[in-house]
Amino acid sequence: MAPWARRLRITPWQGDPFVALVGPVRTGRMPNPADVERCLNALRRRGVDRAVTPALSPFEAEPFYQAGFELLERLHLLSVSLDLASSRPSRSPAKSVAGRRWHDRAVLEVDRRAFSGFWRFDQLALREAKTATPSRRFRVAKLDGRIVGYAVTGRAGRRGYLQRLAVDPTVQGRGVGSMLVHDSFDWLRRRGADETLVNTQESNAKALALYERLGYRRHHQGLLVLQWPGGP
Repeated sequence: MAPWARRLRITPWQGDPFVALVGPVRTGRMPNPADVERCLNALRRRGVDRAVTPALSPFEAEPFYQAGFELLERLHLLSVSLDLASSRPSRSPAKSVAGRRWHDRAVLEVDRRAFSGFWRFDQLALREAKTATPSRRFRVAKLDGRIVGYAVTGRAGRRGYLQRLAVDPTVQGRGVGSMLVHDSFDWLRRRGADETLVNTQESNAKALALYERLGYRRHHQGLLVLQWPGGP
């Protein structure tokens, strides 16, 4: 295996063989610009004509910028101490139940309706969200027998992560998102976490308002999603 391949993780983006998701391997050394350039050369040889990164800190983004990536979107990074997070019971006509593998198809349909094309999850992205941390919780919200929302929460040590939250637009404003976030808070508190983090697009005003209403506060420095448009 080439040294750069030990520092970068490459997967198809939303199952498209011509678009790659390229990001640093979290447990290894940070890639340098030469690593990223060699990765891009390998992608060109495979016929890949576009690459995007996961959400990166400005420090993590630097070698990608130097290798020719451009800014695609900025994200807000928010966190809250679980001592300060909202603990009020959430009123919603929906019911939160344990998510199972056989719920994935309905969950991905909710995700498709909740997010625009670039941000939608496919099966691989959902699986990665559910396995990104040593401990995790997968919940779905049901209303009148159908799945109308879901949340994936992870925990690593004393830090929690709201990995994904999606609510069907047809039921937004009925407390489904709040219910799922409160469930995330309660689960993390029971497992000894001190704080939890979430990120959302700067353009997603509804999600931002929900998180801040429940106690999250924005970090001064957010996250970046970059893209490489291909070409020579």
